[in-house]
Parts: sequence; C-alpha cells; structure tokens
Amino acid sequence: MTRNEGTADRVIRILLGIILLYLATAVLRGTLALIFGIIAVILLITGITGFCLLYKLLGMNTLKKTE
Repeated sequence: MTRNEGTADRVIRILLGIILLYLATAVLRGTLALIFGIIAVILLITGITGFCLLYKLLGMNTLKKTE
C-alpha cells in the first residue's frame, strides 16, 4: 500500500473521525450511532495510514511529491 493522501487530507480525516467517534459513543444512540461509529473508524484508519482504497480505485492522489 502506497500512500495516496496528503497531510491536510489526513489531518481532516483524523479530526472528523474523532468528532464522529465522540458523537457515536457519547451523544447518539441506536442505528445512527452505529453508522457514525463505522464512518469514524474508517476515517481514522485512512487518516493514520495515509491510504484510501476509494482514492486508489478512482485514481485519485492528494499526496504532494514533496511529502
């Protein structure tokens, strides 16, 4: 797996993941909490690893050559 996410993309994903995870565990209940939790985990994993499978499938890359 080669990285295909730039620094800004990764930071945004991690921050959104943290916010959604908080909402899923402390604020919401039921199906919506589960959905938010799943999305949060995906955002956190892709933000930490710097690799997004969807970007790969679509041929996208937000990684600058200098990163």
